Amino acid sequence: MPMLTLSHAAVRYAEVGAGPPLLALHANLHGSADYAHVAAELAREHRLITLDWPGHGGSPASEKPLTAAQLGDLAVEFVDRLGLTNLVVIGNSVGGYAACRIAIERPERVAGVVLVNTGGFTPHTPVSRAFCALLGRPGVLRAVAPYFARAYMRPRTAADREVVARVRAASRTSAGARTGAALWRSFTEPAHDLRDRAGAITVPALITWGAKDPTAPLAWGRLVAAAIPGARLVALPTGHVAFTSDPDAWLREVLPFLAQASVGCADGPAAGG
Repeated sequence: MPMLTLSHAAVRYAEVGAGPPLLALHANLHGSADYAHVAAELAREHRLITLDWPGHGGSPASEKPLTAAQLGDLAVEFVDRLGLTNLVVIGNSVGGYAACRIAIERPERVAGVVLVNTGGFTPHTPVSRAFCALLGRPGVLRAVAPYFARAYMRPRTAADREVVARVRAASRTSAGARTGAALWRSFTEPAHDLRDRAGAITVPALITWGAKDPTAPLAWGRLVAAAIPGARLVALPTGHVAFTSDPDAWLREVLPFLAQASVGCADGPAAGG
């Protein structure tokens, strides 16, 4: 995997396939490997690009763990540095927040967004703020991450169990616990709240929501759909990562969306690279 050094940190990324670019962004303490079981289908008609956030997967940890807002900054810079245009961005959890940041700040580069149980639109309460603060402690995160991952994943496939194992392994290291905790602490910061900026997402948006995720109820998905103009919400009977729990059902929704976005790409400038 090549490595790209950006303002906040360095990231490793991978590319497969050819065609309009498709960038896939993952969740906290997960990794680009989450997309392995759908990568072949996604890359059939697209240039699929996956990256590991700093301190995740193959990317080195940053000197100081990054916040969610800084991951958004990094994602925007990544797209600029690769010169991507006519881009569709898929984002899961904090990756969805970063996908929306790209769509808001680089609308000329983006043809569509696919969000999977996205962050960035949570109406926080005192309880949710306390929860984020608790998981924002590395020692607490290290202790509870294996059980918490099973709770939000609702694992039912081998791919789900692989995700849980990766989260568990990452959280057991001191660097991983610090990285994951810093993101949890940042989820209640004003910069992570995109509700007032969502109207600036003018590209087509598909929201796929795992309705069995106890940490991100479907009601939150409806709030995201209401905030983004013209967004379409599809609920799936899965946990936090629909594309590992039920890849066929997820792809049935996503592939036609990508094909339509590609039609729009064909009408505009050539796909960037």
